[in-house]
Amino acid sequence: MEYDKDKVDDATLALMYLVTWRQKKQFPWSAWKSFDWDTMDRLYQKDLISDPKGKTKSVILSDEAYQRAEKLFHEMFGKTGN
Repeated sequence: MEYDKDKVDDATLALMYLVTWRQKKQFPWSAWKSFDWDTMDRLYQKDLISDPKGKTKSVILSDEAYQRAEKLFHEMFGKTGN
């Protein structure tokens, strides 16, 4: 099946927002890397996350990626009204 990989990347980035954390305010945001490997590789190629290959179970999000992830999450999954 053909699909829009950029939309999948955006949805993955939005879902990564749910699993982000940072140890201290001055540290970068981290996220668990339990998403599709091809998508993670594309996000890495777009300079949004650190290299997903390796033994660590998380990746580092760039400041741009974290802000975009937060925005996308609210756009895709936020409730409007009561």
